[in-house]
Amino acid sequence: MNKIVESAKFVVDNSQHIKINLDKVDEFCNYFDHQHIKHWFNESPFNIRKLKNKGRLNFLLVFNAISFCYWGDPKWKINYNSEEIDGAYGMIAALGRAIENGYPILDAKYLSEISKEDFNKVLEGNVKIPLFEERLKIIRTVGNTLMKKFEGDFTNLVAKANGDSNKLLSLFIENFPSFKDESIYKGKHVYFYKRVQLLISDIFQAFDGQGFGKLKNIQELTACADYKLPFVLRRLGIFSYSDNLAEKIDNQIQIDKDSEEEIEIRANTIWVVEIIKQKLKNKIPHIDSIHVNDHLWLIGQEKLKDDKPYHLTRTISY
Repeated sequence: MNKIVESAKFVVDNSQHIKINLDKVDEFCNYFDHQHIKHWFNESPFNIRKLKNKGRLNFLLVFNAISFCYWGDPKWKINYNSEEIDGAYGMIAALGRAIENGYPILDAKYLSEISKEDFNKVLEGNVKIPLFEERLKIIRTVGNTLMKKFEGDFTNLVAKANGDSNKLLSLFIENFPSFKDESIYKGKHVYFYKRVQLLISDIFQAFDGQGFGKLKNIQELTACADYKLPFVLRRLGIFSYSDNLAEKIDNQIQIDKDSEEEIEIRANTIWVVEIIKQKLKNKIPHIDSIHVNDHLWLIGQEKLKDDKPYHLTRTISY
């Protein structure tokens, strides 16, 4: 087991607030088929595949650097092509809109010194996006790091990984502090790396495993523990919560970052996706955790009338 899965297993073994229903896992696996394996690109409001290779790569870095924590009352959303879009798709649309409007948001130098006014225009919506200042700081840091360490060119960082997704993950964590997504649970380190794993998965899938996306060890990526996956796992009956945790979530009471409850939600998400992946291997040998992750996330984009809320944690991690 890699250290993400291993640390998640420790949390699962000690969890007090979450139970995994293995019968429901089996039920889910029984109806899962090859047609369910999709990526968010298939549904994206902005087609990043129309960008040239280098632009596509840069877009994925910018997007994943500032894609987190969209909830609020009212929820931030943007208008793009006469459609109101929120969440991660809202961010993709906002960045696509910025490119179409001539903002050079894929240029490292521009990012390193982007003004608050420009950034506000890029993310302009019905309300100010949550954690605006944190996003601004992160995107400037990304630009500065690329300028100082990689000659302003993201491809230089990717090349340094020599086609190894594990090395690429380490390079991100070493060079971009906001991607270092770790917690402490009962005295032990727990590793999540949600945004950086999603970035690597996106690079792999955006280039169909070729060129910049020709990465080995991609099968070692885990689920990206966020809001939507545990929300879907609960909807499917795979997760059941303690009365206390269920009451907090259902009444939209914030759950603190790095609290036992929050860590358990995320770690159990990673672990149950590993279980699902292993169960599906018999009928879909090539399936990886990222495929299960993407399927669950896309399910979460569909809103059902009986849905309960997802948990609320104010964080830059997801």
